[in-house]
Amino acid sequence: MTVLRIERVLAPNPGVFTLEGTNTWIVGEDPSIVIDPGPDDVEHLGEVARTAGDVAAVVVTHDHEDHAPGATRLAALVGAPLHAFRLEGAQHLRDGQTIVAGTSVSLVAVHTPGHSSDHFVFHLPRERALFTGDAVLGRGTSFIDPPDGDLTAYTRSLKRMRDLDPCTLYPGHGPVSLHAEEKLGEYIDHRAEREGQIVDAMAGGARTIPELVSIIYAAHPPEVHPLAARSVLAHLVKLETEGRVARSGKGDGATWEPVLPRECARCGRRVTGRARYCSTCSLVILQEGAGAQPP
Repeated sequence: MTVLRIERVLAPNPGVFTLEGTNTWIVGEDPSIVIDPGPDDVEHLGEVARTAGDVAAVVVTHDHEDHAPGATRLAALVGAPLHAFRLEGAQHLRDGQTIVAGTSVSLVAVHTPGHSSDHFVFHLPRERALFTGDAVLGRGTSFIDPPDGDLTAYTRSLKRMRDLDPCTLYPGHGPVSLHAEEKLGEYIDHRAEREGQIVDAMAGGARTIPELVSIIYAAHPPEVHPLAARSVLAHLVKLETEGRVARSGKGDGATWEPVLPRECARCGRRVTGRARYCSTCSLVILQEGAGAQPP
């Protein structure tokens, strides 16, 4: 069987968030598909065009500034259609859409919101390969920044990626991961561990984001604390959505209180949050009629 060409062109934008730079991936050959052209850098885009050769499509995982700004220029340069979820001028990506290049490449677009609401990964089922953008990095963890970043959605997306059963992950930044199941498991476990640390710190009396950051990130240098605060906020919003914490106030002055589990007023089963009835009893009461009284 012919080995599918997968080649990286590294963008010249190294940094805290981008590691060595954005990975622009070229998949297939004559024609190929280009994933994440990266910044609108003329030299970089020229190198991508030369390396890619005949291009069937340009696709973008999400519209952040380190992945998408060069996409429109590259698509025009190589004469190929541009596909993205919300990038202006691009053809709208759909979940499950297959993008084909010749007879060798069938790239499946999978909507994976969380890092951003428009985030997609691209799956090569035959090769069991997954191009993960910023959903999974080659080193470190993905940054979830509300409100466009959503940790509840991100957790679902990680599990969806795991269910695709990939072997190899080609990230938007950092090295390739040859142990996809292990990597995705680490990402899921990391988020669960961080959530547990937040719950424990709140049980110990912490009520504000600065207090939580000072406890959870005590071993980290102060310069990372602003980013850590955004990550803690993402977890708190998830816990609030689940009815496990309640927020008072707005912005930096907000305080957060743990919401203790209570018993269903109808059956006695445990309920979380402010609900009076468990989901089963709520459905029964709804079916009995709006005016029915629980026993």
